[in-house]
Amino acid sequence: MPLVLFAGGVFCGIGLLTFHLSNATSYLSDDPRACINCHVMIPQYASWERGSHGRVASCNDCHVPHDHIARTYYFKAMDGSRHAYMFTFRLEPQVIRMHEAGQNVVQENCIRCHEHELHRTSLREITGSMARHGEGMLCWECHRDTPHGRVNSLASVEHVRVPGLEPALPDWLLDFTRRRSSSDGNPTPNETSQSESSNEKYR
Repeated sequence: MPLVLFAGGVFCGIGLLTFHLSNATSYLSDDPRACINCHVMIPQYASWERGSHGRVASCNDCHVPHDHIARTYYFKAMDGSRHAYMFTFRLEPQVIRMHEAGQNVVQENCIRCHEHELHRTSLREITGSMARHGEGMLCWECHRDTPHGRVNSLASVEHVRVPGLEPALPDWLLDFTRRRSSSDGNPTPNETSQSESSNEKYR
């Protein structure tokens, strides 16, 4: 029994640590900075922020369905799990492209937001599935520079300035290590993280 409790405590601890380090709660929000918790999305974040959509829409406005709250969070959970798996095991391609489910959602949202600009009623009915079967075109097949531009490789924005990540250590651990380090006369992790944060605030 003690061994079972110990193993359970270890797994719970690892789970809570993973939950904290991945900043999991940020994915429940509409904050676009959640999309750069993984560094591989920096080209997409930078091109969105500097484009026309950066002033009027967030990532979720385009990349998450909005017809029903259950579908919204189901899609976020499935898509987030897929991304987490790929990024954890370094399976992401050099150039990131949307999979079919993502294309369907973005096409829906293009029409949802710009419906009043589509004078031909038939264009409002085109779905991602229809476009893949030659029964129409996806919106971004014509509007190719909206909103991310045409260059999306991981190396395309090597020195772009984007918000840096917050320190991974929780406050209580920073306080503990600060007290230990100050008694030894060494730089504290908090001072180090603040220095790194100031240097990495804009990468």
